[in-house]
Amino acid sequence: MALAVLALRLAVGVLCCPVLLLHCLGLWSWLCKLWFPRFLARFTVMYNERMAGRKRELFGNLPEFAGPSGKLALLEVGCGTGANFKFYPPGSEVTCVDPNPNFEKYLFQSIADNRQLQFERFVVAGGEHMPQVADGSVDVVVCTLVLCSVRSQEQVLREVRRVLRPGGAFYFMEHVAAESSTWNYFWQQVLDPVWRVVFDGCNLTRESWKALERAGFSKLKLQHLQAPLTWVLVRPHIYGYAVK
Repeated sequence: MALAVLALRLAVGVLCCPVLLLHCLGLWSWLCKLWFPRFLARFTVMYNERMAGRKRELFGNLPEFAGPSGKLALLEVGCGTGANFKFYPPGSEVTCVDPNPNFEKYLFQSIADNRQLQFERFVVAGGEHMPQVADGSVDVVVCTLVLCSVRSQEQVLREVRRVLRPGGAFYFMEHVAAESSTWNYFWQQVLDPVWRVVFDGCNLTRESWKALERAGFSKLKLQHLQAPLTWVLVRPHIYGYAVK
């Protein structure tokens, strides 16, 4: 099986040679930072249509974590286009973090469409290092379709725990590796190297639930599901929340 994976990876690499060449020349990353926000703006519309019920279920208890003032201080890591905004409680004070400044145009459009929220600021930074966000300063951190592409899940989760107040919660919804005995996992392995290049660092084979289990939260509520998406490779999902 391993030999078949390697052979098919080579074949896929040959087919995607122009992209891989640009990557080797250091040009693809620059191009990807420009086109990926456009792609994600379209993809998240479809994703929200298919996953709206799960997102409402996931974010339904967000108000329970509001601070003494009754307002919810919320940090979204890897905010992208702001696709989650419509699921947040009215009056939430939202701070956004993303390493790609080219999302700003789409993010501000989402802010304009969701006047029920109080937008605080947009910080250009990776989730692994967020010195602009103070220790224990937020009630909730949200991360959706992000842990697949960060350089270090462990460091991101350490930063999440740092910025959360005691008793605060981390909400997540992520695509993950399929079960190892399935054909889906086989094709995830085959396509993963090229997929990472094309989709701005996204990994198909990460077992993100293991990083969450090791992160040291006092409570972890996590569920696996097969998302009703057209792209079979990203159907395996986890979602839930963890309490500091």
